[in-house]
Amino acid sequence: MSRSYFIPEQALVDPVTIDPEICVGCNLCVYVCPADLFLPNAQKKHEPIVMYPGECWFEGSCVDICPEPGAIVLNRPLASRVNWRPKSEC
Repeated sequence: MSRSYFIPEQALVDPVTIDPEICVGCNLCVYVCPADLFLPNAQKKHEPIVMYPGECWFEGSCVDICPEPGAIVLNRPLASRVNWRPKSEC
């Protein structure tokens, strides 16, 4: 199954996408988010709830602290994305 990790319109309404198939429900993102974007899920081992998407600062600490790669995707707005690649990918 092919997944699209960035949909431009999605960044405006959904700055953070959590994949429930990958997320283990550790809630580390809940505690590290400086904008208090997330709420822990009442069900054990389920992904946190993105409660206040308009408050996202797009700083990425939730992605950095997540122990499961790909569980959290930060949908940065087009204007704030960097347009470069590391030399190793050229």
